[in-house]
Amino acid sequence: MRQFSAEYLETTRRGMWADSREALSDLELPSRGRVLDVGCGTGELTRVLREETPGTVVGCDADAGLLAHLEPPTVVGDATRLPFKDDGFDLVVCQALLINLPDPDAGIEELARVSTDLVAAVEPDNGAVTVESTVDAESSLARRAREQYLDGVGTDVTLGADVLDRFEAAGLEDIRIRRYDHVRTVEPPYSEQALEDARRKVTGDGLADSRAELVAGDGLETYERLREEWRSMGRSVVEQMRQREYRRRETVPFYVTVGRVPESR
Repeated sequence: MRQFSAEYLETTRRGMWADSREALSDLELPSRGRVLDVGCGTGELTRVLREETPGTVVGCDADAGLLAHLEPPTVVGDATRLPFKDDGFDLVVCQALLINLPDPDAGIEELARVSTDLVAAVEPDNGAVTVESTVDAESSLARRAREQYLDGVGTDVTLGADVLDRFEAAGLEDIRIRRYDHVRTVEPPYSEQALEDARRKVTGDGLADSRAELVAGDGLETYERLREEWRSMGRSVVEQMRQREYRRRETVPFYVTVGRVPESR
């Protein structure tokens, strides 16, 4: 499974579910008694579930360091070999987990094994991300980087809406799906995180986080050219920030897929 830092997870999930939780309505959270959040990372979704659920919500991740950012109850565990007995929870949920598994179908089977009722997956389509920016070069560079990343990454990070078909193949029933767009905006007054993101554009550090995938996608020479253009774009971002003119809007489409475990299994 691919690994991520706490900083990356907290940055990319910041503000998600802050404005609306309607897309989570099919999880029937007010009626849940025991919930498991698999691959929870630093617990961005776990905290939301705990706010909406009267019962117990357990966070589970293979990385004990990430779990240190989340209040108990937490359990260290591999998503493909969960350390729980069959039928231990009435809702098992994951967010941006299946896109990082080499075998997402095996992951779904394991989620269903430990649930008596509902299984839910909140997964993005990273191939459909859009970026709008007042810096002309940023949108096109982001698109190029995304295309190279998709060519080089080893898992299906565009899974998104296709989880529905995989739930059906796993034998889940009463499957429902809702789209939720995670929109991240940058505009004056700029937050400390926005200023840090701009600095990482200038240094190329932000792009370097995905260096392995980008190089695998289109080679080292192409990556180095992209990185140089990325840094130049970053300098334009900083200049617009100085003038308080910079604005950016990124939209990441997520799909919330919910299925019910058959009573007859």
